Amino acid sequence: MAKHNTLGKNGELLALNFLTSNGYTILEKNYRYLKAEIDLIAFKENQLIFVEVKTRSTDYFGEPAEAVTRKKQRLMADAADYYVVQNQLPYEVRYDIISIVKNNNTETIHHIRDAFYPFASDLE
Repeated sequence: MAKHNTLGKNGELLALNFLTSNGYTILEKNYRYLKAEIDLIAFKENQLIFVEVKTRSTDYFGEPAEAVTRKKQRLMADAADYYVVQNQLPYEVRYDIISIVKNNNTETIHHIRDAFYPFASDLE
């Protein structure tokens, strides 16, 4: 496996452990719908949380969360909508990003709650 793939998978595991240790229940890992993938789907306090995990070995080029493009947000929203409808879930939905910088023996985890609101700019 390529080094960047290993870093990404390690980041997803760190994010999963971070969420579970903070009281979240993990419902899905690497959920796929058409061209979209949602890294983690979690549940806490009557909310469904769709989580994108971004892991980098350095923050030299900026916070990893900055790599979550508008296109990625729309794909996530489409997949989330499908997931909610298919499972007939009546819960409020939230989109979070977990941004991880992991190098050598250190790691920094930044959990951004309500990181974006899909389609908000489409209403303008």
